[in-house]
Amino acid sequence: MLRPILLRVVLLLAIIAGATNVQARNTSFVTDSTPDATLITRFHFKQYYGGVVVVQALLDDHPDTLQFILDTGSAGISLDTATCLRMGIKMEPSDRIIKGLGSSKPVSFARHHSLVLPGLKVDSLDFHINDYELISQVYGIQVDGIMGYSLLSRYIVTVDYDTEEIIIYSKGKFNYPRGGQLLRPSLTQIPLVSAPLRNDVRTITNRYYFDTGAGMCLLLSQQFVNDSSLLEKRRHRSRKIIQTEAQGLGGKMSMLLTTINEFRIGNYTFKNVPTYIFDDQSNVTAYPFLGGMIGNDLLRRFNITLNYAKKEIYMVPNTHFRDMFDYSYTGLVIYLINGRVEVTDIIKGSPAEKAGFKKGDIILAINNNLGPNLQLFRDILKNIGTRAVCLINRDNELMLKKLPIKSIL
Repeated sequence: MLRPILLRVVLLLAIIAGATNVQARNTSFVTDSTPDATLITRFHFKQYYGGVVVVQALLDDHPDTLQFILDTGSAGISLDTATCLRMGIKMEPSDRIIKGLGSSKPVSFARHHSLVLPGLKVDSLDFHINDYELISQVYGIQVDGIMGYSLLSRYIVTVDYDTEEIIIYSKGKFNYPRGGQLLRPSLTQIPLVSAPLRNDVRTITNRYYFDTGAGMCLLLSQQFVNDSSLLEKRRHRSRKIIQTEAQGLGGKMSMLLTTINEFRIGNYTFKNVPTYIFDDQSNVTAYPFLGGMIGNDLLRRFNITLNYAKKEIYMVPNTHFRDMFDYSYTGLVIYLINGRVEVTDIIKGSPAEKAGFKKGDIILAINNNLGPNLQLFRDILKNIGTRAVCLINRDNELMLKKLPIKSIL
């Protein structure tokens, strides 16, 4: 909740010549001529793995509907390479470098295009080009691009996770709803927020990317964890630290998965937060300037208003605020590839390895749910303490595997 600030006014009685005139000069009134923000449009979005928001839009006068991830962690706006080739969009090489988890690389641009959202056409956009094939496989949908700062900076944007709506307003004076928290992030192109975290005996405050495009709760750089002794065994209770895999701009990369005792955004505190730890070789977090990023599996617990012109983010707890975190762990890495749910990796020593799964297995059904429904399969594999019965195809041979679903706690 926003707490009213108590202003203590101290009245000083000055018995000096000219005091009255000084007071008169300091009580002039300034009229705010800023226009009120007005509603432009509102439209629905869909959520996928980790709470990631996907919006449908058109490009220029092309009839194909494209799917974009709404990403506050993007400093621009982008299109998928395959999408550009399919639509015949000209790509211009550049000397610009973009950083992502695991790599940095030069990018091409598609310049001076329009994005057509329901009820809104956004002109004069320069899209950088990237390869989102892996991201598409992760979410089981075609990801055609990412909407970031280039779009968000032009408007006031509310993401309502209760109604699954994007609401867009013009810039101007804006009345935030009651019952929330106003953040004032450092903002050039990606919002940075300061937040404390605690593990057993220490509270450490650092800065983090505010990243709606990250399908996780919290991501910390290994460098930050090491320097802060955050998980030092002799000072902290026994805690599970599990080897796993995650995906970023540079592709797949190994990570550690654990929990952090406490993490706070504004006045809101979360306990036992699932946390990924990665070796930030490309220095995407610019440590020690940043410790990592806050992802959308945490942020989706609020309805969020992004007011970049004022350098403000307003967060109101929603109906998902007290949702349980996903503590499940199987070590089974599955993607949707060519219309089939495929096992792309098995984490060594994991329940999946012990159950006999192999890389390349095709999962046809889980618990009698047939069909290549990646989202449904992942939801089933969150049921800690159960055994998922998986029907798989291995080299054209059908077999059943029982997969124990463990917990990271």
